[in-house]
Amino acid sequence: MDTQSLQAFMAVAESGSFSGAAERLFLTQPAVSKRIAVLEQQLGARLFDRVGRRIRLTEAGEALLPRARKVLQELEDMGRAINNLTGEVSGTLRIGTSHHIGLHRLPPVLRRFSREYPQVRLDIHFIDSEEAWEAVLHGDLEMGVVTLPPQPDTRLHSQVIWDDPLVFMCAPEHPLARQADLTLETLTRFSAILPSPVTFTRRIVERLFQEHGLALNISMSTNYLETIHMMVSIGLGWSVLPATMLDQSVIELAVDTPLPERKLGVVTHPGRSRSNAARAFLEAIDSE
Repeated sequence: MDTQSLQAFMAVAESGSFSGAAERLFLTQPAVSKRIAVLEQQLGARLFDRVGRRIRLTEAGEALLPRARKVLQELEDMGRAINNLTGEVSGTLRIGTSHHIGLHRLPPVLRRFSREYPQVRLDIHFIDSEEAWEAVLHGDLEMGVVTLPPQPDTRLHSQVIWDDPLVFMCAPEHPLARQADLTLETLTRFSAILPSPVTFTRRIVERLFQEHGLALNISMSTNYLETIHMMVSIGLGWSVLPATMLDQSVIELAVDTPLPERKLGVVTHPGRSRSNAARAFLEAIDSE
């Protein structure tokens, strides 16, 4: 059983298609199919069922999936540990980050890092912070630059990089903009536009209202903070967004109850060897 066959298996399982796996591995589709066939022959079991145009793992495939992931991660860790002995900062650094952090926080870090370490290939995945967190936990990414969970989770090592204060905001022409002495209860009478329920930011806001025995009146949800900002700016509702997004199109609401802090930072897996590239990136981001 060779690593190439396991990589092909993981790529098909994660992408849900042979064509997607081929694209990910920079191979032809027949080459991927051949590697899967070899692996199935070695194991004496079919790993995938084809249902119409969809690919599904068989029972044997489901059993192999976590084991294959662990084998490939251990091999990657071994290679990283040996490469670290040379002191060379090179290779591929797989990072996950949110669109908001990628737009508003990372550009100067990436500019500096790419200039100082041109031999490192940055493989950046722009996904939700929660997805990046899970991907680091499962070993798919080496590092996440994310909104940190409101409650500490010791399964990953977290390092705070930025304080990112949240504020209540609405459009200047929204009815709330003309009200004084705003309370959380007042806000519940108007439509809110918030990130989706799975996000750390949404959990922060919901917990605040729940602690006061209040239910939010949520009209729309999306994971893109820039989209929420746009919808708020045209008067479709109020929201809770980072203070850095305040501009002429929205105003801050003076609510009598302060919002909990939101922190942005880096998460890494404590059980995995950290590459020289990851260490150099942490130094770059920590100096900002």
